[in-house]
Order: sequence, then structure tokens, then C-alpha cells
Amino acid sequence: MTSAEPTEVQRAPFDPSGAGAEIERWTLRSGPLTATVITLGAALHTLTAPDRDGRPAQILLSTEDIDTLRGPARHYGIIAGRYANRIADSRITLDGEDHDLAPTGNGVTLHGGPDGFADRLWAAEQVPGGVRMTLHSPDGDQGFPGAMDVDVTYTLAPDGLTIDYRAVTTRPTVVNLTNHAYFHLSGEGSGDVLGHLLTLDADAYTPVDERQIPLGPIEPVAGTPFDFTTARPIGKTIHEDHPQLRLANGFDHNWVLRERPADGSPARAALLEDPVSGRTLEVLTTQPGIQVYTANGFTGTVTGAAGVPYGPYAGVALETQHHPDSPHRPAYPSTVLRPGEEFRSTTVLRLGVA
Repeated sequence: MTSAEPTEVQRAPFDPSGAGAEIERWTLRSGPLTATVITLGAALHTLTAPDRDGRPAQILLSTEDIDTLRGPARHYGIIAGRYANRIADSRITLDGEDHDLAPTGNGVTLHGGPDGFADRLWAAEQVPGGVRMTLHSPDGDQGFPGAMDVDVTYTLAPDGLTIDYRAVTTRPTVVNLTNHAYFHLSGEGSGDVLGHLLTLDADAYTPVDERQIPLGPIEPVAGTPFDFTTARPIGKTIHEDHPQLRLANGFDHNWVLRERPADGSPARAALLEDPVSGRTLEVLTTQPGIQVYTANGFTGTVTGAAGVPYGPYAGVALETQHHPDSPHRPAYPSTVLRPGEEFRSTTVLRLGVA
């Protein structure tokens, strides 16, 4: 990331309805980019970037309505935790001890439970170039063992946004944190993203059952609709008659990224390109996987600033993460965090134009 001038950081109430909500909005400006982060769910709320002609547009699916943010848009841009994605049977076993987790339905615990990190008001403080969000999760929160302290730092530079995650615990537990923003590089409300070109630095993915729990071993993407090793439109294969696509009505799967650098630095996971606007989004991460969700289940219940209801494929989420159900999969990279250890990960959203 580059930075020519100091990032401008502003703090204000987020109270569009005048209801006196305690949510704060933090606005970050650097060069041609502007990002806003709100303390509800530590969410990346908006991200504005120029197109190939220098015209700015807001490129995240978003709403200003607090009730909607707490309802049908409750996962838009938020930090998902303690465990992003799914844990089968709403149970984990650590050091021989079983822990029942709060279920979210369909035989799983999704995104940390029905009252996960997305639903909390985080504390916030200014840091150089951005804002740090912090949250204390008590022992037994949603069934997870250990009191956990989490901080997520957003820093903006002229070429993109960096998200740094950190967590510590008082007892052995599991952790998997991600950001759940939905992108539309032509600007929110600009139709679907099926024409966006997607490249994934992944040669395999994790097929799932009807609960979206991995079936077992990872499978190569070669010769399947899941092969994005070279750029191709999201819509090119999304409607193919493939059992995995029928399960989710599109893409809602975890790709297994190529090996990350030994020094722990972020490496590219994905490249999203919009031929219409020329905007590009490069996602770099230290995490081993990325969930690509093409908003298949959207039904128009959320309307953004452009006044357009968000239907299927209105955006695409690129969630850097550990693999789903890792606590039950010894072959997957471990998500166990123990006292005295520190969970850290970094994801970079690098913006440009073609």
C-alpha cells in the first residue's frame, strides 16, 4: 500500500433516522478513495473509488436504514465471528471437552451464532491512517469457550484498504474472522455482477452438502464451473447444471488458496475486474481460503442509495477465511487459539482501473 498524504479521519454519529442510535460512523479519505466504517458489526459500510474516467462511485452494497442493517442486511460489510462461515452440528470439541454452540438453523452455527460479532456495537479509536475497532467477547459467548478480546483495524491509502485482525483468548477456543462486504464495481445498484471478470489464485475448492458443510476432501477446480484460475465472467458458468451450483443457486463456496508466503505476508487471492467501469479490485490475504458468494439468495428486501432493490447477483462477497468447519477437519489449517497465543491475519483490498 502507498500513502502520499496523511489519511483524513472523521468521526460522527450514524443516526440517519434521528432515533438517537449509539452507532458511530468513521470516514476515511486518502487520495481518490473514501471508506466509511460503522461501529455496528465493525462494518465496512461504504467504499468510493473512481472509474477509468475518474468518476467516483460507491461500490459496496449498503443501506442507511438501521432497522435494515439489523435485519435483512445484518451481514453487509460486517466482521463475522467468532467463527465466520459454518460449524457442523453446532458443537466443537477442544482437548476432549465438548462445547455446544448457539445454532443458527439447518444443523450449523453460521458466522458465530445468532448473536455474533455482526450484531455487536464495537468500540472505536483513531489510529494512524484509519480506525481500530475493539470488542470483548465473554467466556461462553454463543457457546464458545474463553474470554476473547478482538481488534480489527481499517487503514486507508490512495490505492486501497487494509484490514488487520487480532485476537487473544483466556481459554482454548476457535477463531475465524472475515469481512463480509458485497462488491459491485460499477457502483451499487448497477444491476448484477455476472459480467464482472473473476480470477482466483486457487486450484481446488471444498464441495459441500445441503447444509453447506464440506463433504470431505478438497477437489480440483480443473474441468469444473469452479475454475477461475484465469479470468472469466462470473456469469459464464453460474447457471450450469452442476450439483454444487444447484445446491446454492450459484456460487457460495470456499476456494483453497495456493500456499501463502512463509514470511506471513499477504498474497493475492482474487482479482475482480469490471469491463464497464474499468475498476479493478485485487484481494490479498494471509488466510488459506476465500468464500465467494454471489448473493444468490437476495430477494430485493434491501434497497441501496441508488434506489434499486438488491436482487440475485447484485454483488459478490470475497470473504478471506479459514475453511468452513475446520474444527472438525484435522486436515485443514487449524483454527484453534490458546492462551498466550495471538491470532493475526491481514487482508488488503487494492483498488485500481484497467
